[in-house]
Amino acid sequence: MIPYIRPESLGFLTELKANNSRDWFNANKPRYEETVRGPALDLIASFAPMLAEFAPRFRAEARKVGGSLMRPYRDTRFSRDKTPIKTNIGIQFRHDLGKDVHAPGYYLHIEPGHCFLGVGCWHPEAKSLAAIREAIDRSPIRWLAARDDGEFCSRFALQGESLVRPPKGYDKAHPQLEDLKRKDFIGVMPLRDEQVIGEGLLDEMEQAFVGADPFMRFLCQALKVPF
Repeated sequence: MIPYIRPESLGFLTELKANNSRDWFNANKPRYEETVRGPALDLIASFAPMLAEFAPRFRAEARKVGGSLMRPYRDTRFSRDKTPIKTNIGIQFRHDLGKDVHAPGYYLHIEPGHCFLGVGCWHPEAKSLAAIREAIDRSPIRWLAARDDGEFCSRFALQGESLVRPPKGYDKAHPQLEDLKRKDFIGVMPLRDEQVIGEGLLDEMEQAFVGADPFMRFLCQALKVPF
């Protein structure tokens, strides 16, 4: 089996980081299509039937625009970093009821020296964040079972931003205070570059995402969307 992501894919991203301008990117667009976007879309298409088996409400859509592959252009309006092009491949398999990257999802990040898998909700909107906190407060045993599940913890570590103080309505002595202070509910699993360009990437993704089932199920139930 030929790997989807190849050394030349990572090589292009490394070159892009050193030459991050629209002029350079446009001049090298054919290489981008051949070594980055094309392989990424093939990966998404091949992963679709696997995803449908263990998480049928999540979507793997191999489209250039509006699908699982995130657009290459950065939104620089509110960022100090004004480089125009993303120097990574971002792939999100989001819930079919989700409209954007803040919805529950599975994620693959490909960036030389910084590849990883992600699961959960990144920067959920205020209403969704409040619902997750309420679910933790209401069902702490179920939350702890999901957060501390052996399969999940053997691969993923919770990351993301947190509040400095307790969220409004929660006491500073709450036993789950550190989790209630979270602004992101995401688990991250690092990948070596060798794993990403290896033949077993799809199987690695499947095993890791299946192992996150209790965590993803809790978030979906908290948000009242079917898993």
